[in-house]
Amino acid sequence: MRFMTRKVIFLIIFISFFIPFLIIRADELDDITKQLESLKSELQGKEANYQKLNSDLENIKSRVTYIENEIVKKEHEVKVGEKALSYQRDLLNKRARSYYKNINKNAVSLVNILIAENLSTSLQNFFYQKTVVDQDRSAIIKIVLYVKDLEEKKIELESEKTKLALVKDEIDVQTKALAGEISTTKSKIVELTARQQQLIAGRIAGLNLSRSAASAIECVDDRTLDPGFGNGFAFYTYGIPHRVGLNQYGAKGRADAGQNYEQILRAYYNFDELKDAGGININVDGYGSYSLEDYVKRIYEMPESWNIEALKAQAIAARSYALAYTNNGQGSICTSQNCQVFNPNEKGGNWNVAVDATAGKIMAQGGQPIKAWFSSTFGGYAHTSGEVWGGNSSWTKNFADTSSGVNSFSDLQSNAWDKESKCFYIAQGSRGEFNKSAWLKPSEVADIVNTLLLLKYDSSTTEHLYQLDKENPSGTDNWNEDKVKSELRKYKSPFSSISNISVSADFNSGRTTSITFSGDAGTESFSGEEFKSRFNLRSPANISIVGPLYSTESR
Repeated sequence: MRFMTRKVIFLIIFISFFIPFLIIRADELDDITKQLESLKSELQGKEANYQKLNSDLENIKSRVTYIENEIVKKEHEVKVGEKALSYQRDLLNKRARSYYKNINKNAVSLVNILIAENLSTSLQNFFYQKTVVDQDRSAIIKIVLYVKDLEEKKIELESEKTKLALVKDEIDVQTKALAGEISTTKSKIVELTARQQQLIAGRIAGLNLSRSAASAIECVDDRTLDPGFGNGFAFYTYGIPHRVGLNQYGAKGRADAGQNYEQILRAYYNFDELKDAGGININVDGYGSYSLEDYVKRIYEMPESWNIEALKAQAIAARSYALAYTNNGQGSICTSQNCQVFNPNEKGGNWNVAVDATAGKIMAQGGQPIKAWFSSTFGGYAHTSGEVWGGNSSWTKNFADTSSGVNSFSDLQSNAWDKESKCFYIAQGSRGEFNKSAWLKPSEVADIVNTLLLLKYDSSTTEHLYQLDKENPSGTDNWNEDKVKSELRKYKSPFSSISNISVSADFNSGRTTSITFSGDAGTESFSGEEFKSRFNLRSPANISIVGPLYSTESR
């Protein structure tokens, strides 16, 4: 009996610890199911934030994995319980028999009390029998409850497994649906990005930035202009237009500092040798054929008043470019700055002197003339053709075009070889109603910042965020400042005014890396490229940031 009692006590302890671990949180799976329904509904919406949805789905998957692991544990615990179940049922039968037997004994003991000579002994026997009966009853109740609870938990466990299987199936469906939507969205983004880049390229082309240092470059510093409103900001770019090959104003700066034409050319190009290319004719669109030397004498790309060494470097670059462009005279070449600025009349003066002094010389790499691009002003940095147009050319370079190191915008202004150019640091574009300046009001800058913030929360709005003073290129409506604010309020407080802008740059490569705005809605930062692209799609008129390195001015 004592041995039996110890087993009962052990089973009671086992049950008291085991039963709580069998509890499965059905409400957790119900909650996940509701989230999946919400996710499914959001997926069907036109303005679904796929990044958020993907994060939500991953969170659901993580929770399901946790529950799945918990169910595995519960299955193990139920199996352990089932192994003990046959013993417990056998024990239940034994305790039931013991219970009825001891009840009868207890009844006899009560009679014995009444007739016993030794009342004390009779009472002891009676209470002993009663205690045994009570223990039997308690053990029977606990074992019955355990068996009943275990059966219920087995049923619940099967239900949870079935529900979990359905949830996992639905997760698979939603994962595939989301993946499909994201794939479709990415395709749309690629198409949209290509179209936007075309718009930006067209907009910048519309500025008619002069590539040639000899052309009439009308670069006016907007810091000298009053737009007619109070505080404002202007976005200044370093250099125009493409910054590949020979920096014409940089060549002038180097020549004035004592460098000769070969030193200048080797600073801007990678080439094997300067070689002679005489005896080749160049076909000029609309003007017929010229000998290479006569053709170069009619190139109007650099003021003939400049240092002779800069002119010599330009003459060799012009020959090299013409031969590479025409495939050594087999093709023809245009007469605008899209190729080289050509005039049927010789330029004369020191230009002709420079051409004669370098007669026939070209830059060659692998025995062939290099396509020696050049432009007016680099803004202190040269870039490879791959960085600017794609498709890298081995003879182009990326370097700081300065006389000494650069660690700040101030250093750049002091040390760049082309700092004399009026286009070295300039705001591009203008509005006639504001004194032909590129100044923007604080509220206009705030609007551009708001569009960037809105895109971070809902990328599907991009088709509505083009500049307000032109028709929407997608054929839909352009959202004005108030509409953008209204949409952004769903996620955060919008800006109404910008009070300060700070810019960070990589002075090794010559790129603006980040730009930070402070105003009535706090402080927000963006990458330099991210802001530039959005600025060129949203800013009014033709006001643009036209290069990789830019900063800001305020008034």
